[in-house]
Amino acid sequence: MAALPPLSMDMYLPALPAVTDSLSAPAATIQLTLTTCIAGLALGQLVAGPLSDRWGRRGPLLTGMVVYVIATALCALAPSAGALIALRLVQGLAGAAGIVIARAVVRDLYEGVAMARFFSTLMLISGVAPVVAPLIGGQVLRFTDWRGIFLVLTGVGAVLTLVILKWLPETLPREARRAGGVGESLRTMRGLLGDRVFTGYVLTGAFSFAALFAYIAASPFVVQEIYGASPQTFSLLFGLNSIGLIAVGQINGRLLVGRVSLDKALVCGLVVIVLASVALTVMTTGALGEPGLVGVAAGLFVLMAAQGLTMPNTNALALNRTPHAAGSASALIGTSGFLMGAAASPLVGLAGEDTAVPMAVVQLGCGLAAVASFLLLCRPWRTPARL
Repeated sequence: MAALPPLSMDMYLPALPAVTDSLSAPAATIQLTLTTCIAGLALGQLVAGPLSDRWGRRGPLLTGMVVYVIATALCALAPSAGALIALRLVQGLAGAAGIVIARAVVRDLYEGVAMARFFSTLMLISGVAPVVAPLIGGQVLRFTDWRGIFLVLTGVGAVLTLVILKWLPETLPREARRAGGVGESLRTMRGLLGDRVFTGYVLTGAFSFAALFAYIAASPFVVQEIYGASPQTFSLLFGLNSIGLIAVGQINGRLLVGRVSLDKALVCGLVVIVLASVALTVMTTGALGEPGLVGVAAGLFVLMAAQGLTMPNTNALALNRTPHAAGSASALIGTSGFLMGAAASPLVGLAGEDTAVPMAVVQLGCGLAAVASFLLLCRPWRTPARL
């Protein structure tokens, strides 16, 4: 379930030029098929999370998966760009059930240290999927056209639905479910956001995630256009950065959790993100001379790797405070990250195509905002986490 969103977004990337030609639409219009999918993944969590708190995990999850499979199959048959844009929105809304309920299930099944370790394990999936997905999409295009990618995703969704149906039991007992309709869900979310510490961890994770989004949005242009790397070199660097994120995430789960408090591990990750962003800002402005691709790539690697300390630990620390409404809490965590990332991504291109400074500045701003959220709202020296 954790792999479904990156598969849905990134498998499709190599096919964008082919879709533009096939549907006779401008590139900017076809880009909206990515935007609507991301918007659906963000907003759908706000619906699926509270529904899973009321009706249990399996019902909303299976409903979302069935709708996802149908919408994805229809994407393969889309006759026009407008139809594809609308169907991608539905695909994202339905697929959001997987990612938000996955976090809620983890909260149902695990407590404290065990939960933190499991979130670090999920980092392995979250790190590998975005790297593997475009490669799979490229290979699929060798045998079929862009519609075939959606047929493959349809098959993946169908298999995952069967796996959930057969092997994932209901993890939220009836006595732990929350009654009420939309109004009650909104009150629950308002109550969660009223918890200063929970909101602090949510914002800390969201700003950290926005720094990652800024990297994803800007790195193809920065690495290839400004520093002259080939597409193959860019792919290699992207893969290495993902390996760094995965490795640090595994170190966090296997070595640090249980020995070092999650707040301390989180602080280390935030400090590294800020320092890497400062270094990137200095390098890209040329204050110390021209660093070249090696220096910038090293800075991006360090920044990406530090996400292995921030992402799993903010999730664990936030959800540890909300056993009574894990679905709604998971929705707020996921939606805030996607929305913050979507807001940060366009900023990296504000100064045009000849400089990487905006990317570094946006990453530095996000890192500082994450630190401020942690210090001002979480205040771990006053309210130490129970982990």
